[in-house]
Amino acid sequence: MGERVVGDWFGKTVIDASTTMLTEPFVHDFVRANIWHFRGRDADLLVDTGMGICPLAPQIDTPVDKPLIVVATHIHLDHVGSLHEFPLRAGPRHSAEHFETMNEAVTYAYMFNNLDGAVSKLPAPGWTAADYKIPPAPLTRTLDEGDIVDLGDRQFRVLHLPGHSPDSIALFDEADGLFFAGDAIYDSMLIDDLPDSSRPDYRHTMRRLLDLPVRLGHGGHGPSFDGNRMREIATAYLRRTGGV
Repeated sequence: MGERVVGDWFGKTVIDASTTMLTEPFVHDFVRANIWHFRGRDADLLVDTGMGICPLAPQIDTPVDKPLIVVATHIHLDHVGSLHEFPLRAGPRHSAEHFETMNEAVTYAYMFNNLDGAVSKLPAPGWTAADYKIPPAPLTRTLDEGDIVDLGDRQFRVLHLPGHSPDSIALFDEADGLFFAGDAIYDSMLIDDLPDSSRPDYRHTMRRLLDLPVRLGHGGHGPSFDGNRMREIATAYLRRTGGV
């Protein structure tokens, strides 16, 4: 894995020949999500789009004649902010109608409007978190359990994994064990106390993940993890919330 290179707003880390991770190092760590760019043979994949404070599309290095499929793993603000910048927008069927308005009650954008220390660096002179809004980004494809996102040489199966949010989905390459987890699971403190979170659903998701043959997982936050580490995270959550 390469070193992170930080530009004016985004940080980039080359994970391997196919995978680059982008982050927004100057936003509050509560909403500092991972953005994953994965290169396929016939199409590229972008998993989540960050806060949308600065334009993301110019940061994505994809040939102009190659489709870029953008998947939102759920509708929370730190994962959909720049979704409107891209023409091929896929997201969970459960929340599909809300992408047409990006209502702040659903995205939780209002939390960022009032967040102390929202950014450690101004993206532009005079910018304030109180003015932050997420433009509508109607989905061009809805995704549900069992659907396939096909890149030609790689096929990712959609898994509906609610708990953190009711609409949380993840992408799993069953042939290779590569897992884009969104906020279904990640190697950091899991958040299950948002207004739309559900601990019973999250526990069900964690039990399901215990049996998922993951080789390498890339989460919506925190560092990447292997299958053993994922099972440790899932087991710890189950123990913390009532036992395995």
